[in-house]
Amino acid sequence: MELFSKLLTQTDIERRLSVPNQVLHLFPILDGDHRYADLQVKDNSGGLWTFRCIWRDGIYAKPVFSKGWLEFVYAKSLKIYDKVVLYKEKDVEAAVPYRIEVTRKIMRLMGQDIWIEAKFVLLSTGLF
Repeated sequence: MELFSKLLTQTDIERRLSVPNQVLHLFPILDGDHRYADLQVKDNSGGLWTFRCIWRDGIYAKPVFSKGWLEFVYAKSLKIYDKVVLYKEKDVEAAVPYRIEVTRKIMRLMGQDIWIEAKFVLLSTGLF
């Protein structure tokens, strides 16, 4: 089940990933004093990542992925406007309950955006 997708902003690739408020209830956090959860996430190449999802207080109150997120950004060479999609596995017994996909728009053809997985972008540029 797709939880959210978003085009990455400069803040997303330099500091933390902002997560839509609407999906917060799907994460195992925010009970009493606990305002964070460490989420196990698998990428398309089978890599395992741990992202800390926290709920920020104050004027910028919203959930964000903080710890572990920038490591993922650097490892995948993410850029502004890359698209991230987070899924929750339907199988409740899944060892890793979340999956992440990263795609990059490579062109517009006949009025349609053409997106490919970020790993293929790295392969075609010789960076991987």
